Amino acid sequence: MYHKLGNIPSKRHTVHENPKGGIYYEQLFGTEGFHGASSLLYHIHRPTMIAEVGESKVIAPVAAVSKNISPRMIQGFQAEPTDDFLDSRTPVLFNDDVTLEVAAPTGQAMTYYYKNGDSDELIFVHKGTGTMVSLFGELAFGPKDYIHIPRGTIYQMTFDSEDNRLFITESKSAIKFPKRYTNGIGQLLEHSPFCERDLRLPEFAKAKDEVGRFTIKIKKAGMMHHVVYGSHPFDVVGWDGYCFPYAFNAMDFEPITGRVHQPPTVHQNFEAHNFVVCTFVPRMYDYHPKAIPAPYNHSNIDSDEVLYYVDGDFMSRNHVEQGFISLHPAGIPHGPHPGAYERSIGQTATEELAVMVDTFRPLQLTQAALDMGMNDYWASWQES
Repeated sequence: MYHKLGNIPSKRHTVHENPKGGIYYEQLFGTEGFHGASSLLYHIHRPTMIAEVGESKVIAPVAAVSKNISPRMIQGFQAEPTDDFLDSRTPVLFNDDVTLEVAAPTGQAMTYYYKNGDSDELIFVHKGTGTMVSLFGELAFGPKDYIHIPRGTIYQMTFDSEDNRLFITESKSAIKFPKRYTNGIGQLLEHSPFCERDLRLPEFAKAKDEVGRFTIKIKKAGMMHHVVYGSHPFDVVGWDGYCFPYAFNAMDFEPITGRVHQPPTVHQNFEAHNFVVCTFVPRMYDYHPKAIPAPYNHSNIDSDEVLYYVDGDFMSRNHVEQGFISLHPAGIPHGPHPGAYERSIGQTATEELAVMVDTFRPLQLTQAALDMGMNDYWASWQES
């Protein structure tokens, strides 16, 4: 989608005069070289004014279990509330394509700015409200929102209260909408379970005409770098283009249903290289008179399947709570818990809400995942 905010010249790469004297400084912002989606931003000051390069530290996730065959259940709400936004982010599962994190920031004001130089971020807001402010403007968020932040975006998160829970997907490749739901120019098609009207785009924020010392924490190649710039990163007077953050609420996903049980692909919301993200929302069940609404047992041959449970009673599990994260690894079949398959017969609807991430390369578990894990989850399919 094309979006435009603020004051921009009529022709790109031409003089954009500052009424106070001088010119505004153009910046091309893109995440896939010069051929992918990009935007042009116009700064009051040069966006290249490095005043200091500070300390760096290693933050790459470390595998406690690198080759896993066991079903796992991680109790995500056991992640301790933490004041600092970045410190609150706890990696639990990862591979070379994606890192999955849980976070419980208490809402303390960020005294720095953050840029993920490695990954697109897809932040699912389980609990909390606030505003994401970036060089593209302001984006309000609330419960059940996805916030997609393209890599390289400088931003701050502001929360309205202390009780916040996030599920974060970091992707080494661009996060996009499923190809089967878009046409040749990227427009969402009629059979897509959501459309452009469902997306919330940044709103213009007055440019910060400030010079001084502004710390930007930059994540790059498993390191967190501290770089001090001499001008405010949000000094953008206007921009236009196709690359920018947006929000999408999970409850705006229109479920696709049928007479018999549909495969999980109908729940797909996003895709990236070697993984997909799906949204399971409240919906009517299958309406064949002998339909079995619970999913059939299926073999995980090509992918690890992760489900983050948000709300409602998930019909295929016997015990699940908000913030639980299940991992069903490739290599073994999985399906409903004993009794769940039978209980679903005759049911007409579900109020479940969950986020699913299917990866096509195996996931590794961090020590935090083990510490929050239910050790006997793998045995929960035993018939009593």
